[in-house]
Amino acid sequence: MNAHTFHSGAPAIGSTPAQKGEADRIPLIRQYLRIAIRWRYVVGGMIAGCVLLGLIATLLMTPKYTAETMIEISRESNKVTDLRGVEREASVADQEFYQTQYGLLQSRALSERVASQLKLVDDPKFFEMYGISSKDPAFQVVNGRYPASGRLSRQRAAGAVLLKHIDVSPTRLSRLVAIRFTSPDQDISAKVANAWADNFIQTNLERKVQATSYGRNALQRQLAELKDRLDASQRQLVSYASAQRIINLPTQGGNGGSGGERSILVDDLAALNTSLNQAKADRIQAQARYEQAGRAGASTEALRNPAINTIRQRRAELAAEYSRLMLQFEPGYPAARAIKSQLDQLDRSLSREESRVSGSLQADYREAQEREAALQSKVDQLKTGYLDLRRRSIQYNIYQQEVDTNRSLYDGLLQRFKEIGVAGGVGINNISIVDPAEVPQQPSSPRLLINLAVALLAGLALSALTAFALEQIDEAISDPMEIERRLGLPLLGSVPKLDSGTPKEALLDRKSDLVDAYLAIQTNLSFSTEHGVPRSISVTSTRPAEGKSTMALALATMLARSQRKVILVDGDMRSPSVHHLGGVDHERGLSNFLAGQDDIETMTFQMTDLGLTAMSAGPIPPNAAELLTGPRLALLIGRLLETYEHVVIDSPPVMGLADAPLIASRVEGVIYAVESHGIRSSVVKTALNRLAHANARIIGGVLTKFEARKAHYGHGYEYGYNYGRVDEKASRS
Repeated sequence: MNAHTFHSGAPAIGSTPAQKGEADRIPLIRQYLRIAIRWRYVVGGMIAGCVLLGLIATLLMTPKYTAETMIEISRESNKVTDLRGVEREASVADQEFYQTQYGLLQSRALSERVASQLKLVDDPKFFEMYGISSKDPAFQVVNGRYPASGRLSRQRAAGAVLLKHIDVSPTRLSRLVAIRFTSPDQDISAKVANAWADNFIQTNLERKVQATSYGRNALQRQLAELKDRLDASQRQLVSYASAQRIINLPTQGGNGGSGGERSILVDDLAALNTSLNQAKADRIQAQARYEQAGRAGASTEALRNPAINTIRQRRAELAAEYSRLMLQFEPGYPAARAIKSQLDQLDRSLSREESRVSGSLQADYREAQEREAALQSKVDQLKTGYLDLRRRSIQYNIYQQEVDTNRSLYDGLLQRFKEIGVAGGVGINNISIVDPAEVPQQPSSPRLLINLAVALLAGLALSALTAFALEQIDEAISDPMEIERRLGLPLLGSVPKLDSGTPKEALLDRKSDLVDAYLAIQTNLSFSTEHGVPRSISVTSTRPAEGKSTMALALATMLARSQRKVILVDGDMRSPSVHHLGGVDHERGLSNFLAGQDDIETMTFQMTDLGLTAMSAGPIPPNAAELLTGPRLALLIGRLLETYEHVVIDSPPVMGLADAPLIASRVEGVIYAVESHGIRSSVVKTALNRLAHANARIIGGVLTKFEARKAHYGHGYEYGYNYGRVDEKASRS
């Protein structure tokens, strides 16, 4: 029976990506856990080392103390007077102002000023405290002091030290700023923090005073220029007024400006115009009285005249007496004539008085006319003069406006000059100290718990990186699942490493872990083909000493114990080992048959203790590969399968030899042994590729010399091997 017939439709190595995909779908957390368990000693050691280093470093650190001063920076200055500063107004939300203040708080000039104020520049202990030593002559101590010539260099160095250890922390959504200074000396920390805030306030005031001084000087120069311009314009105005005889008087409450002067001609014209209007009214009134007296014969003045009224009363009385006498007497009656004579006399007197009143009204009327005419003439003259004054005042007003403009500018600058002087003298400040720094009682660093936590985190991170790096570098197969994940082979099982005794002794003990492991492998083999366990099996590995010979012996033993007729063939003709297990020599065996001898019976021997037949490798040939190349191996397998149900061949290692691929191409299936923690996966893949090129069907892989306690899921495998044993021992006890 030709072994090649078993390859039809059999899957090769290339058919395992699905199984590899199954392995790749391991949950990510389980993969990380597997890596952590595998490298648990490395991870634990690195974490413990980092924590220990953190503890030692913390204990060796010099204690440092941090003092804090809290200040408030207001956007607008507190106005002591109702005066505005020189700086422009800005919005409260203007963050540019606050960012500028934070930058000024961390300026080099401020740090050097604090160093000079606290006399740190000349303090050797200060520089020694921060480990500052230099070959610069400025730092060479002479008689316990620094030389004065190097003060500038020391000031810069001290300022740099202060800047390095100062921390400016604005409080979010507030105007508060914390100034913290850290040093090994408690008193220096508090002094520097307080001095930093004080000097910041002083420099802020100095900047404002300096800005005010600049403003005062600039305004003073402008005031001098405007004063000269004002004087020149006033002289020009007075000269023109004198030349043009323009006389203006200041009005009540006037300031001498264009709205505070009034021309005399205007006053005269206004007064005469008022008098003219009054004269016109008087003339109209006198004319009315005069015309009334001419029309009615008796004017209002005549009716109101006492003398005329007395004469009229007397005449009325006499006229009444005369009328009474006429009733009794004739006109010639002496008494009647006397009364008549009196009446005539009274009529003449009345006419004379009325004529006098009428003449008076006429005189008043004429006087009013003359007065009106005189005033009208004077007003006309003043109007002509006023028009001439208006013409001459055009240039005067131009000069007056220039004077007023210069005076307004001068007064405004003068007022501003006074305000700047008052504001600069008051010392407006928008920065205040909220909480001064106190001498710290507890060190701010080192903090043991924080440092240990940082060391722990660093250890975790470092150990994780190391574990991942080792995982990428390490190509050893450590647990059974990696047979599928890394190699892409179906896992047939894993074989535990023997703690004591020989493999044969373990196989003879039917309760050993080795027996249980190979029973599981046999069970998995029974599902590898349609007819169960393959009839011809080759057991190989990548290199020697990986447990392939033990596996071949164990598989043959397990098949024999399942009441099957099995023969174990030692196919490793370069380093035979099966004859040692049977206690015979290898004078006759596989190499004899391959060389042309056909007597198979003389080449086999019985291993009664294990219940199987074995064939040794025979004499070691000069070149085993030449014997395996011919058709004799396939012929041997076919003849053995006529007698035995299963043929198990112990093949040589794959790497470096052509024997294993030649044997693998003649059997129904190959079982590949991989030593746990003993070989790199890349080497195994290379060996598997050689078998694949030989058209070998690899049934699966077996992890040999497996130690469950070193595996990623070790406890589970230990439980599998010892299942039932613990209960049995307990029942016996």
